[in-house]
This record gives sequence, C-alpha cells and structure tokens, in this order.
Amino acid sequence: MNRLFELFRNKYFVATAAFVVWMLFFDKNDMLSQYEYRYEVNKLQEEKDFYEEETAQVKKNLRELSTNLKSAEKFAREKYFMKKDNEDVFVIIKEAKKD
Repeated sequence: MNRLFELFRNKYFVATAAFVVWMLFFDKNDMLSQYEYRYEVNKLQEEKDFYEEETAQVKKNLRELSTNLKSAEKFAREKYFMKKDNEDVFVIIKEAKKD
C-alpha cells in the first residue's frame, strides 16, 4: 500500500497519467473522434470505389456506343424506348407481389 502511495506522489507518474487521460478523453483528437473519423473514411472509400466502378462502366458503354452503330440502336431502344416509324413499342412493367 505504501508503495502505491509513493507511486501516486511521483510527479512524473502524475504528469504522465494526466497526459494520457487528457489525450484519451478531452483532447480535440480523442479516441472517440478518431473512431468516428475512421468510420467516415471507410464509408467515403466505399463510396469512391462505387463511383469509380460506375464511371468505368459508363466509359465502356460510351466507347461501345461511339464505335458500333448496332449497339447504339439497341441502347436507344432499351433505355429511351425509341422506335422506328412502322413499329409499336409495348412496355411491360412487372408489379411487385403483394403479400
């Protein structure tokens, strides 16, 4: 018990303990903030990866559309429901099952 009391009276131990407590809980960059920042960085990284994949897909589609006329016609028919003058287009929308 006496040894523990001497340890708490040591000014270096008290200063170090106060510094550690301050850095863990009260500082602007405390542990909770660091956890939140890391979570946000991971979320933004996932978002960045998603948009990079989407950009690559759009570039691939654009390259294909600009080089192949048949694919441009197919794209226009599927995405924008375009048709030739002598055609009729029927759009079938599947309804979700109601439980």
